[in-house]
Amino acid sequence: MAATAYELGIDAGAIEAVDMHVHVEIDSCGHVSLPPALNDASSKYFKAEERTPSLDSIAETYRGLNMAAVVFTVDARTKLKREPNSIEDIVEGAARNNDVLIPFGSVDPLTGADAIDRAKRLAGDYGVRGFKFHPSLQGFDPSDEQYYPLWEALQEIGLPAIFHTGQNGMGAGLPGGYGIKLAYSNPLLLDAVAADFPEFQIIMAHPSVPWQDEANSIATHKANVYIDLSGWSPKYFPESLVKMSNSVLQDKVLFGTDYPLITPQKWLSAFADLPLKDEVRPKILKANAVKLLGLETGKKA
Repeated sequence: MAATAYELGIDAGAIEAVDMHVHVEIDSCGHVSLPPALNDASSKYFKAEERTPSLDSIAETYRGLNMAAVVFTVDARTKLKREPNSIEDIVEGAARNNDVLIPFGSVDPLTGADAIDRAKRLAGDYGVRGFKFHPSLQGFDPSDEQYYPLWEALQEIGLPAIFHTGQNGMGAGLPGGYGIKLAYSNPLLLDAVAADFPEFQIIMAHPSVPWQDEANSIATHKANVYIDLSGWSPKYFPESLVKMSNSVLQDKVLFGTDYPLITPQKWLSAFADLPLKDEVRPKILKANAVKLLGLETGKKA
């Protein structure tokens, strides 16, 4: 059976915003990506009302808000000893809702050459528009040169990648944090990757607490590094992040929620109260993502 390939159908001029960070944690067969303990702990940590909405439900939510959304899961099969929910299913659903959804793929770096082969297949055969990594959940140090062949392959493919950084809601409050190590999500580990692969577009997900100054510095220094603002209500953003988003990082910062853990409505309500210049807000909400993702022309990033 031929692969369902995603083709971009978003009218960039018509939408009001692009949410760069939306999780799809259940597929059409009902398989949930996370073990129950992690699912429950993250729901409690974020006070999420609905943890696993369907992909079509996500599309309906964003269509109603006149927004586009980047959707993905995380392939952490080695560390979690659990298969991810189907990325192919995500692509098929995004293709069905290509007026509002943009699919990213994910591969498990611990699978070595298989990760590279799968990344090439997801990009070439399925049309994913980027990739998602969670170093703490997947259990790897992105600066370790054993993973450099993967970053080199992604640089050649020419698609951006979102990396979780900072504090972690996954495993929060569990004994030993479910074995999840926060140090793997220090943004400084991505500085080496950005330096050694200058054409690889890297998005550091979330305010990188407790390493926000490091993240600010990297995004300022490296032209190929961006920050998405997901995972935190804007009312809790570190002051340095707000200040720099209003100035030197205004072209490098991207709207993101972490939906369904945080709803767009709740995030935007708090965002409205931030002391940002009028000309900066539309860059964060839409323009920066449109440029990074190549939405103006439908081309790959």
